[in-house]
Amino acid sequence: MENYLELAHAIKSWGKELGFQQTGITDTDLGKHETHLKNWLEKGFAADMQYMSKHGEKRSRPDMLIPGTIRIISARMDYLPDDANVEKTLSSPSKAYIARYALGRDYHKVLRARLRALTDRINDHLNDTDSFEFSARVFTDSAPVLEKGAAEKAGLGWIGKNTLLLNESAGSWFFLGEIYTNIPLPIDKPDVSNRCGSCSACMDVCPTRAIVAPYELDSRRCISYHTIENRGVIPIPIRERMGNRIFGCDDCQAICPWNRYAQPTAEPDFKPRNDFDSASLLSLFGWTEEEFSKNTQGSAIRRTGYDGWIRNISIALGNADYSPEILAALSGKQHTSDMVREHVDWAIQQQLAKKEVRSPNG
Repeated sequence: MENYLELAHAIKSWGKELGFQQTGITDTDLGKHETHLKNWLEKGFAADMQYMSKHGEKRSRPDMLIPGTIRIISARMDYLPDDANVEKTLSSPSKAYIARYALGRDYHKVLRARLRALTDRINDHLNDTDSFEFSARVFTDSAPVLEKGAAEKAGLGWIGKNTLLLNESAGSWFFLGEIYTNIPLPIDKPDVSNRCGSCSACMDVCPTRAIVAPYELDSRRCISYHTIENRGVIPIPIRERMGNRIFGCDDCQAICPWNRYAQPTAEPDFKPRNDFDSASLLSLFGWTEEEFSKNTQGSAIRRTGYDGWIRNISIALGNADYSPEILAALSGKQHTSDMVREHVDWAIQQQLAKKEVRSPNG
């Protein structure tokens, strides 16, 4: 056990060297979080994200997903750029708002590479000091893993009313990643209690009231779900509340008091690309499918697909102040998808209605 205690300390040190701000270790008992997940699914809050249920208990029972797993190494990495400009961009209707996590390189690629480097260091250490047959798998939001539950148990923070992991010294602008392993490491037993208190800022600020109760988010109302995961028609009430949010939504993070302690990222990979932090809606709307593919290479934005991209920007253009340039761009948009066409037509009608209000006499 003494050697494993030293290894646990070393893992946390190596984690910092590899760019993680914090690393913790826990066991595989996620029973409390399994119950919460089942209740969430039963209420239909997953919308059409069938992947949230298709793996059954493997999501909440690590040893069923990866047999032999007895420990979870959980790590977090800050991603907020120096000039986040959340409020400034949201208050500029002609600008595109993209969730701050997606401004730079795809976090899956960054975190997986660092987690693999961490497992390599662990393996090298064990080869030098032990005959233990080490096994490990790395994850970051890419497999049936209860990331926030594991991170909470490992002492990285607490799950807040907005359902995100909060940390008293770092807020919530960070990514999570895990290593499932068979090493009998000593687990962390931190004193991390829920510190949301009576605050309801995240619930109050949500544009669509998707946080239907403390710690419960209904994806069917969530802008992030609709702009990223939804592959079809976005309901009109959601469109009207999207504003200029074309990929994700950060309102519940931006308002959270704990995020006054958030630190800007030191990772070059998370710096904004393609002016995603300041681009105009019209400039992005003008992309061809080939340009979308090229400009989102290595970006999390690619997940929405080109049809979703044009659909989302169409809605934002419809929500923008009346502009002849916007109306012309929408009217001239050629697209083969009926789904996209529906949203473009809706946006055109929104612009025409605003034009009429602006100039009632024609």
